[in-house]
This record gives sequence, C-alpha cells and structure tokens, in this order.
Amino acid sequence: MPSTMKYFLLFSILSSLLFACTDPKEKIYPEKLPMTESVYASATVQPDSLYQVYSVAMGILDKIWVEEGDKVAKGDRILQIINTSPELNKENAKLTLQLAQENYSGTSGILNSIADEIQAAKLQQKNDSINYFRQKKLWDQNIGSKLEYDNKKLAYELSQNRLGLLKKKYEQTENELETHLRQAENNYKTSLTTSNDFTITSKIDGKIYALYKNPGEIVNTLEPVAAVGRSDKFVVELLVDEVDIVKLSIGQKVFITLDSYGSKVFEGTLDKIYPRKDERSQTFKVEALFNKPPKTLYPGLSGEGNIIIAEKKETLTIPKTYLVDESTVITDEGETKVTTGLQNMVLVEILDGINENTAIYKPEP
Repeated sequence: MPSTMKYFLLFSILSSLLFACTDPKEKIYPEKLPMTESVYASATVQPDSLYQVYSVAMGILDKIWVEEGDKVAKGDRILQIINTSPELNKENAKLTLQLAQENYSGTSGILNSIADEIQAAKLQQKNDSINYFRQKKLWDQNIGSKLEYDNKKLAYELSQNRLGLLKKKYEQTENELETHLRQAENNYKTSLTTSNDFTITSKIDGKIYALYKNPGEIVNTLEPVAAVGRSDKFVVELLVDEVDIVKLSIGQKVFITLDSYGSKVFEGTLDKIYPRKDERSQTFKVEALFNKPPKTLYPGLSGEGNIIIAEKKETLTIPKTYLVDESTVITDEGETKVTTGLQNMVLVEILDGINENTAIYKPEP
C-alpha cells in the first residue's frame, strides 16, 4: 500500500476518535410546569384508638370471653382472672348491705318497734297528765291527800321522761342504722371494684386485634394481655425526618401508597403532629386520615406518604440534575447564579436568574 494511502487512513481514524470524544453537552431549556413540594415519610396503617390492655390485678387467667377479630362494645368482658376470694367478699358485703337496708327501712322493725314504744309512751303520758292536773286542781282547793297528789305528779313526770328518752333512742338508733347502711353500701361498692379488677373489659367500641395470654397462664400488671382498637376507623402513622417537621401543619394534603395496593394512590389529610422526637430514629410521628379509605385495611400495612407542603399550578422549572451547588446553572455565558424556590425529587423551581429562552447544560459528573 502506498505511503500516502497509509497516512490518509491514519488521519481518518484519528479524526473519528477525536470527533467521538468531543460530543456536545446535553442542552435543555427551562419549562413552565405544575410544581409541588412534599415531605417524604414512611407510612404504617393502624386502627384508631388502638391501645394495649393491662390487668390491674395479678392472678391466673381463668377464661377468655372473646377471640381475635371479634367486635366488642365498651364494657364487654375480654378476660377473666380467677378471683375466688374477691367473689366471696362481694357476697358477704352484699348480704351485709341487705341486712342494713332491712334494719333501716325494711320489715325487721327495729325503728318500728321503738316507734310503737313512743306511741304507747305518749298515751301513757297523756293519761298521767290528765290525772295529775285533775289531782292538782283538787289539791289547790285543799281536796284530797298530799300523798295522792305526789303520786300523780311523780307518775306524770316519769311518763314525760320516758317519752323523751324513747324519742332520743329513736333518733340515735336511726342515725346508727343510717351510718351502718352507708358503710355497708361503701363496702359493697369496694367489693364490686375489687371483683371487677379480676374481669378485664373493653374501654371502647372496637375489635380485638391481639390476645397475648392463654388460660392457665399467670397474668401480671406489667405485661399487656390484649390489644383493642376501632374497627371502623384507621389512621396512617407517618415518620418524618426532624429536618422536615417544621414544614408541616394540620390540614395539609397527603398522598399515600400502600405495598398491599401496588401503585394505587390514596389521598388523605394530616390530622395530628406528635411533639416528641424519637431519639433512636431521629424522627417525629404524625398521623393522617384517609379521605376515602380502601375497602379493606389491616393493622400494620406499610407504605409511603408524601405530605404536600406547597404547590403551584405553573412555574418555571428545570431538572434538579442541571443544578450546580444548589444555586448555579451552566449557560452559554458560563456559570450563572439563580434563585430557587420549590423543590421535589425531580424538579426545582427557578425564581430568578434565567428564563424560558436560556439554554442550560448538564454539569459534568
């Protein structure tokens, strides 16, 4: 092959390689698009008012009145702890109360008996009074004997004293019986409370989501025995990074995706912000409510949430990958300072520095 041909081929190869290495940079123009800025959070679905059930008494679990998944009303029994002694105390207190009620106002007649005595004493006092004043009138006229007058007077005074004593006895007995009745009522209420401590009931209308004990196992006051929550209302617990918590406020729109429902997006509303930070995860917990919840929900369903903190129907945007050092873009004039606004995972809003006609270039990796 002639030498001139060799040089021509070598020049062609080098030119091709040089051209391949000097491709122009990627160039785009800013666009006006709808823009939203959101805060990302991991999401977990939980029943509203979910709480762990604890026992206030120690003992052996005797009976379970419900099963997991059962609906319960407020006050319904969940678990029963063996309580032989409290039950006996309750029965004794009930009998004492019944006796106190009968003594105070029933047919046993303690007060009635005294009342009968008072009535008889009144009759006796009236009779003695008539006899005394009749004899006194005669004595004032010097008729009759002094002995007879003194006897009538003594009988009258004794009947008066007896009537007064019986009236005091009635009042004292009535007060004592009323006190005994109140004490019996208090003792019975106390026995009911003690007995009720061995019967664990639901505090809300809801559903049994978990039972942690089996009959025959020991129940204490430190370990939960069940979990109960609402069956008709669920909340979405969201964990938000501490750098984003100050951007949130009640009522903000939330878009929720759940792993169980694939790519389907559910809309919700931010309902509660807990003020305490979890030191281990460095996150804050917030709660959202579904605007229109899925037909089927279970505790613990996980997913993601995006809390909308700002949105505009149209604004100037560029891809986030074209931004240098958060406030600079590359244009035909070199590095140009820009003022940014809203941001999301893909786009950033440009408030000042460039316009729709400014070509910008993607920075070198």
